[in-house]
Amino acid sequence: RWAHLASPNLGAMLSIAATSLPAFTAPLLPHATRAAAPVMKAEGEIGVTPPLGVWDPLGCLAEPVDYPRRDYRRYVELEIKHGRIAMLATVGVLTTEAGFRWPGYLSKSLDLKFADLPGGCFDSYNAVPALGWLQIVGFVIFLELAYGATDPSKEPGDVGGISWVRYDDPETKK
Repeated sequence: RWAHLASPNLGAMLSIAATSLPAFTAPLLPHATRAAAPVMKAEGEIGVTPPLGVWDPLGCLAEPVDYPRRDYRRYVELEIKHGRIAMLATVGVLTTEAGFRWPGYLSKSLDLKFADLPGGCFDSYNAVPALGWLQIVGFVIFLELAYGATDPSKEPGDVGGISWVRYDDPETKK
């Protein structure tokens, strides 16, 4: 049954295969040098992690600052604000999907009630008339200009009034 493996050509084939094995192996790589530790430009800022440092691919924290000067604090405020808007939008989609609607008309001239709006993000977006979106955008611009700026004496994102609870103790914030 195994007689065909005992042929005289088998030895020649095995010796050729053995001598050609180095052609199929990868060359050794030189020893890698150890990478330098990341530069911590914003030590203590939110988002700075010790093994990674500051991830700043656009160079927003570059020194010297190019004109127009953009403040890192402003980027933190905008990130917090956009996160809050995204959370509100998610809650809005969930409540309309659950069937909760405002009473009354969305557009009296088009005979469109809030109850007629479909649930879901894109369906409800397409169902609102253009003048309705103009009112929404105008209201958001009003809120941004009237109440959107954070007081420089407060922490970024601290837009609460007098009754807002603030924890000044660093141990409490941990």
